[in-house]
Amino acid sequence: MNGIFWVILITLILDFGVGLFSTILNVLSLKSIPPVELEDVYQGEEYRKSQRYTRVQSLFGLTGSTIKFVLLLTFWLSGGFNYIDQTVRLMEWNEIWNGVAFIGILATFGLILNIPLDLYSTFVIEQRFGFNRTTYSTFVLDTLKGVFLYIIIGIPLLTGILYFFEYSGSLSWLYVWIFLTVISFVISIIGPIWIMPIFNKFTPLESGELRNAIVEYAKKVNFTYGNIYVIDGSKRSAHSNAFFTGFGKTKRIALFDTLIEQLSTDEIVSVIAHEVGHNKKRHVVSGMALSVLHTGVLLFLFSLVMENQSLFEAFSMKSTSIYASIVFFGLLFTPIELIISPVMHFISRRNEYQADQWAVETTTSKNNLISGLKKLAAENLANLSPHPLFVILNYSHPPLFNRVESVNSLLSCRKESGA
Repeated sequence: MNGIFWVILITLILDFGVGLFSTILNVLSLKSIPPVELEDVYQGEEYRKSQRYTRVQSLFGLTGSTIKFVLLLTFWLSGGFNYIDQTVRLMEWNEIWNGVAFIGILATFGLILNIPLDLYSTFVIEQRFGFNRTTYSTFVLDTLKGVFLYIIIGIPLLTGILYFFEYSGSLSWLYVWIFLTVISFVISIIGPIWIMPIFNKFTPLESGELRNAIVEYAKKVNFTYGNIYVIDGSKRSAHSNAFFTGFGKTKRIALFDTLIEQLSTDEIVSVIAHEVGHNKKRHVVSGMALSVLHTGVLLFLFSLVMENQSLFEAFSMKSTSIYASIVFFGLLFTPIELIISPVMHFISRRNEYQADQWAVETTTSKNNLISGLKKLAAENLANLSPHPLFVILNYSHPPLFNRVESVNSLLSCRKESGA
């Protein structure tokens, strides 16, 4: 048991413990009555239902993470990684195909583990609280489609990564970085056209009041896009959403059909304005830049340890390989990710505030964003009083209370300035 073994083991325990502690605090922070500022979000029993939903989701999340944590430690300490590696090597393939098989087997184990958890989440918890609209056939098809995408995209991508690391010398991390950046850009372009429609049907929004309002707003703020689509989100869930995807001519405004059912036209335009705000504030570009930088740093750090014998000894490996070190590095990187993840969440929450500000400043009725956010919170049984630590660790969006407070503050400042 070398130093790297203890670093990984201690940080995995720390990561699990922090998640456990923050979730317990989050459940304990649930209040019997909603905050005064949000007392109009839920009607009667619905608020208590949202609390039950939070408790059930939290308990299920803790159960799932505990199962995964215990299985990972058991698999690791019993020499499971080495057993798979030695079994793969019996096939006498080259290192690249050994890597595809090794990582593929681990991915298959992960899929098998997640299926019963996903089934319970979908057909028990989501069903109990009225969200699930997924059929068993849709669930199976979605799983098969995910496997299909892994085969046609994941395997070639993994093969390319392993090839560069095996044959590109000391600058292999740089070539992999360039390779992944190009692939990410290509997928962001073709994704809305070829990948996303595999799972959901995109139907152009028909002519009428809503389309006219969105088109008028887009013209007002000089926002260009390809088309406006409705996604059949109700095929799987009653949860709602709206987003932009793609670049240039492939850029799409996408509205879940459930969102259209739940909000008024003016509220939907405010939600669209929020998404436009992300675009106008360059959040998409800066997010991609941060992601590319993050990937580059990870790859460089990986290049420093990928042939470190102590890393393989920590996992009881008889043979060294690039592909195994990729998996082990993911675990070794846990302490750094514990720091980076909250920072990334903080940046994301800051961007949300800025997008809200844009929506308030560019729409005609300033209260539509607040009313829309409140309706979405109610429809999705959102927790109105999350614990601050849980927010720091898990929330990419600010809690509803903070968003409403921010918008109200902005409106008050505008009134005082006479704007």
